[in-house]
Order: sequence, then C-alpha cells, then structure tokens
Amino acid sequence: MNASAPTTAETLRSALAGLLDGLPPKQAAAAVERLIANYRGRTPTDAPVLRDRSDVAAYAAYRMPATFEAVRSALAGFAEAAPDWAPASHVDVGGGTGAATWAVDATWDGPRATTVLDWAEPALALGRELAGASGSPALRGAEWRRAVIGSALALPAADLVTVSYVLGELTPEARRAVVAEAARAGQAVVLIEPGTPEGYLRIREARDQLIAAGLHVAAPCPHDGACPIGVGEDWCHFSARVSRSSLHRQVKGGSLPYEDEKFSYVAATRFPAEPAAARITRRPQIRKGLVLLDLCGPEGEGLVRATVTKRHGDLYKRARDAEWGREWPPATD
Repeated sequence: MNASAPTTAETLRSALAGLLDGLPPKQAAAAVERLIANYRGRTPTDAPVLRDRSDVAAYAAYRMPATFEAVRSALAGFAEAAPDWAPASHVDVGGGTGAATWAVDATWDGPRATTVLDWAEPALALGRELAGASGSPALRGAEWRRAVIGSALALPAADLVTVSYVLGELTPEARRAVVAEAARAGQAVVLIEPGTPEGYLRIREARDQLIAAGLHVAAPCPHDGACPIGVGEDWCHFSARVSRSSLHRQVKGGSLPYEDEKFSYVAATRFPAEPAAARITRRPQIRKGLVLLDLCGPEGEGLVRATVTKRHGDLYKRARDAEWGREWPPATD
C-alpha cells in the first residue's frame, strides 16, 4: 500500500482548484448542469459530450474528486485481498481526466507504466496537464491515448486494467466487448460503476463474465459463487467520503464540506488472491454496548447479520471502528 495516499489526494485537489480560474461561477455551474444531464448513460460511443477544455474543466471539478475516492476505496478492498501484489503496468479504459490513475497511484508505490485511453481528446489533454502537476513519476510519465471505447477496443497486456464509470455509457454489446477485452488483457481487472440498482446490475453481469473468462473474484465478494442478493430485492454498493473544496461546493451548489459517493465494484484476478472471509455490506450500526454488522459471507452462507458486544472484548473495539466495505473480521498486524 502507498503511504502517501493522503498527499496524493491533496495534490489532486490542489490541481483541480486551478481548473476554473477565469471561468465565472455561474458559467461553470451551467456547464456542469448541462453535462450531467447528458453525459451518463445516453452518450453514443462515437460522440463524446466533453467537447472542449471548458466542458472538461467543469466536469472534472464536478466529478473527479468523487470518482477518485470511489476508485481508491474499491482498490483498497482489492489490495486487502492481494497485500503483497502491486501492478507494474496499468491501463485505464475510458479514463478521461485520469481519476483512476490517481487512485492507483494513491494505492500502490511505483514504478509503473500507465496508459489512459479515452475517446475525448480534450479530456486526455486536461488529464495530462493535471498529471504533470503531480510529483508522481508514474502519473507524469503516463501515456494519454485517444481510443474509441466500444466493440473494437484492443488493449495492451497489463498487470491491472481499470474501467470506472464507463460501462453505463455503452450499449450492451459494447459493454460485453469491453469487459471481455479487459479480461483478456489484464492480470487483474477492477470495474467500478455508480452505486445505483442499475450500476450494480452492470457490475453483477460483468462479474459473471469475468468468472466465465477464467478470473477469480478478489473483492468485494468472498467467493466466486452466485451473488446471494436476488435481482430486484436489493443491490450491493458501498460508500466513499469525499472532501469538498470551496470550489467544489461552489460548482455543485452545496454547503457541506463533504459528500458520500455511492459505488459498486468488482475486482478479479488471474493470480492467487485471498478474498475476505466476509465483507461489511452496510454502514455498521453502533448501539449501546453492541455493533450490528451486515455481512456477505462465504459461499452458501449468503447475507448474515453479526452482533458484536462488549463480551467479545477486542473484537468489539474493532467492530466499533469497522468501515462499510471493509473485510470482516479485519486483518490483524
């Protein structure tokens, strides 16, 4: 794990703070509103909505902090299952301005060859600019390459392939093709989507596809078996806390210094990993003298609720500090 993760997040926030200099706040907010109304889920794979630097700057200020924290949280779950592994090469599919590459850099130390693929040249240009403001050799040396993210996508072999907040923009045919190509090219594949019922279903379908391609789930699931959540009953998702700068609050029209980004994900590998014995699937509920944990357990056990009380001693203390999305019981030093 990369001990400089907080520094990486601060550097990204600082780089983003300069994006909208000279752009009137009302104009930035209007650009964000227009882009959000059109960007997710209704974009043909050959016609990106991010048309120019103003579009990309507004969208990056709006979305990049949340995407970074969601991907970083997903990668933390994956890193728990493969604590001695670090990618020497990374391909980010549909990476835009590079939030996932920053998250990878916050998770693992380098050196690392990084390639970002996206269909919008303005997004790649701004991503390159932001990476240049970092102190990371992996980010500064990344290759930013234009590519159509769809059925004809061809990826170079890589230790890690990430596809974050992209599958919902694709047709079902293109989505299956991109997942298949990621599975072919990557020794590890991490897919992240919004934490909505629809986003979860896309991750669930992609999970089945990765398993069929010969990969094994490392996180968040404790097993490769069928998801115990019945379709339409609930959805598996997690939450990442996002610190909001004054600029971010201005663009988003909010007042709180933070927000919570909900996301669904799957990480799968071709190398041995150690999935969690169980995964906390909801925010822990702390009561007087006890903690309630909703868990996804080993194959065959399904979803269970664990009650941890003071009588459990040290385990009770660890339960009070447990976080939604982390393994249970937590690894001991």
